[in-house]
Amino acid sequence: MEIGLVIIFFIVGLIMTVKGGDIFVDAAIWIAEKTGISSGIIAATIVSMATTLPEFFVSTVASREGFSEMAVGNAIGSYICNIAFIIGICSLIRPINIKDKFFGIKGVMMIGYLCVFFLFSKDGFINFNEGYIMVLLIIFFIFINILEHRKNSPCRSKNKRKTINKKELVKNGIKFMVGIVLIVYGAHILVDSGVEIANILRIPKQVVSLTLLAVGTSIPEFITSLMATFKRQQSISLGNILGANILNISVIIGVSSLVSDKGLIVTGHTLFTDIPMAMLVALLFVGVGLLREKIGRITGLILLGTYVVYLFMLF
Repeated sequence: MEIGLVIIFFIVGLIMTVKGGDIFVDAAIWIAEKTGISSGIIAATIVSMATTLPEFFVSTVASREGFSEMAVGNAIGSYICNIAFIIGICSLIRPINIKDKFFGIKGVMMIGYLCVFFLFSKDGFINFNEGYIMVLLIIFFIFINILEHRKNSPCRSKNKRKTINKKELVKNGIKFMVGIVLIVYGAHILVDSGVEIANILRIPKQVVSLTLLAVGTSIPEFITSLMATFKRQQSISLGNILGANILNISVIIGVSSLVSDKGLIVTGHTLFTDIPMAMLVALLFVGVGLLREKIGRITGLILLGTYVVYLFMLF
């Protein structure tokens, strides 16, 4: 297949995946608002879950088809991209003030889950039992968000419940399902075309997953965080990135290891390059956020510069 046609397929898959995520986010937010869930919980859980659906399906499809390096590369690449690129860009546009008292807990959790992944993958393999443990780690994250919601707005959910119109219910139900279908099929096209691009250009599949796939599937997080920054809703931006990264490591890596016939293979490149880079940007992001209670433009520039250096390292 010619490279031009493969790239067209890749773009089509990317559009389907991103648009599916966008439609799904709209439906998920509508459901959340109608049930009275606070915006903080929406950002950290429902929105982050929705925006990581592209990564989830791309990684699980890749893993099931036997491309472990693409599954891991997409998850870790998105983790790095979410912090270094997305937070970097957003903080350059407008410094991000951190008012969330639970930022430290979620930030430490994000770093801690990365450490768990590293410990499990030191032997170059994530087996089924380790995959189950990683998936179960999400329970603690959900518990923390429920605790935060109850502490900050104990009566808010009751006061914000709205009457559900049947027409709106059908409309958003359809959007919910269409979004999932677009994401699933878009993910298949992305993986297949990504593998083909790697073969044609003789580029390692892991490099393709760490760049094209990771950046492509992170677009929902980027758009969500960018719009939140423009609207001065910085807690949504932070919650989305923290939640997405925690999901990348726990659910996406965990499920990817479970759907594979032989577990998940972790390469030396991931162990000695990708994970250290993910740890570096995560420590910078969380450390500066806790010490200064904001992510300023200088920090954003450092994060963005680190990401550029990382991309050069890959090639």
